[in-house]
Amino acid sequence: MTLKNMVNTMKMAKKSDKEDYMQHLRLVLLGIGGVGTIGFIIQFVFSVATFGN
Repeated sequence: MTLKNMVNTMKMAKKSDKEDYMQHLRLVLLGIGGVGTIGFIIQFVFSVATFGN
């Protein structure tokens, strides 16, 4: 039953066009950059706070 569902899903799936792909790529890269920036700021703040002690 599960294999049949997977085959049906693959038949229904369509390949996304270039514009849709680029939009998803931008969103993913923006998310990765945002998380990295937040992590860098937190690390920087704590390194400055511990350096002052």
